[in-house]
Amino acid sequence: MLDKELPYLTRERLSQILAPRPGERMLEVGPGTGLFSLPVARALGPDGALEITDVQQVMLDHTLAAGAEQGVGNITATCGDAQRLSYPDDSFDAAFMMTVLGEIPSTGAALGELRRVLKPGGRLVVGEFIFDWHGVPLGVLKRRAAKQGFVFERRLGPRFSYLARFSKP
Repeated sequence: MLDKELPYLTRERLSQILAPRPGERMLEVGPGTGLFSLPVARALGPDGALEITDVQQVMLDHTLAAGAEQGVGNITATCGDAQRLSYPDDSFDAAFMMTVLGEIPSTGAALGELRRVLKPGGRLVVGEFIFDWHGVPLGVLKRRAAKQGFVFERRLGPRFSYLARFSKP
């Protein structure tokens, strides 16, 4: 299932709401097998960078291998916990996670860490599929993100399979 797009959670829709620009530095939490990582890294171009982080080294290795196989060389991997990110404050232009937030024990801690590592004006995109056992409903996500200081900008897709974009003021 990690290599398949879910209804409304497609690479094209992620690109539309995330709006990666050449030269930006982005963070992906929980890249899985790189389904979304590789297109984003390509969009960032050779002067941009995609940092991926996951608690499972095997997922990072798989994504890096897929990138190398496809000639995508601007991806760096760090094994770690989204509740305690190892990056300095204000490091990234944007961050995203696809069907990952509900797998993290403390979604509040993870959202707080994402806010910390985003630059002012940085954007966060969260994709969720509610029919998944760990899916986070949009209303819950909006409340938790607001509690961490994020501003909700917009949603793409229906409530059962959505991409939500937030910004750091």
